[in-house]
Amino acid sequence: MLKLTGVSKRFGGLSVLQDVSFEVPQGQVFGLIGPNGAGKTTVFNLITGLLAPSGGAIEFAGASLVGVKPHQITRLGLGRTFQNIRIFKEMTLIENVVVGMHAHLDYGVASWLFSLPAFRAREQQARDRAHELLGWVGLDAKAFDTADNLSYGDQRKLELARALATQPKLLLLDEPVAGMNSGEKVALMEVITKIAQRGFTVFMIEHDMRFVMGLCERIAVLNFGKIIAEGTPEQIKNNPDVIEAYLGRDDDAEVAA
Repeated sequence: MLKLTGVSKRFGGLSVLQDVSFEVPQGQVFGLIGPNGAGKTTVFNLITGLLAPSGGAIEFAGASLVGVKPHQITRLGLGRTFQNIRIFKEMTLIENVVVGMHAHLDYGVASWLFSLPAFRAREQQARDRAHELLGWVGLDAKAFDTADNLSYGDQRKLELARALATQPKLLLLDEPVAGMNSGEKVALMEVITKIAQRGFTVFMIEHDMRFVMGLCERIAVLNFGKIIAEGTPEQIKNNPDVIEAYLGRDDDAEVAA
């Protein structure tokens, strides 16, 4: 579904990504992991059009994403959450989710200006769908609460529901459990598992190894801007290059000691 081939990114003289290549298969949960500063979020920003690659190809469902604007990429079927929560805290939960549908809501100017029946019908359909998506993440009982009153874990779930509202074929999750406690992580793992079972393809970047290993069917590892390993969770867990990237070499440990 998603394919990166030889992707690089430079900021001035600094090379952040070098020859990054991997594929995200349709219908799977795929993970990209790596130490802090490895370039993971840069990969997401390239895919979603927030940054332009310095080289290489990025394809989604066979079509190039290079040079395509972010809102156009959303319409193609890529939904995303962010590492830093970006919900509208002064709005209700259901309003937050409806906002996520704006790329697909075509009321027509006249319908909107004069609140014609077509506008009212589409608006009600959007609110019904938003309520359904809140149910998917376990927040339907709080649909009319103000988002600012949510716990941190529930704010993460709300952002996930809003990403689902963009009608994604591929859901990109940027460190979905960052800042969560262990109970919140377990709850979100269950939510994402159910979303994947509904047929969504999920691509996540995350630091929490236990979370990634418990969810992903395939994992790629990024270190210093390069892919150093790719495989099943079991293969990644036992890969010596991955162990070195996270824990350092034996001689590093001796020097530190």
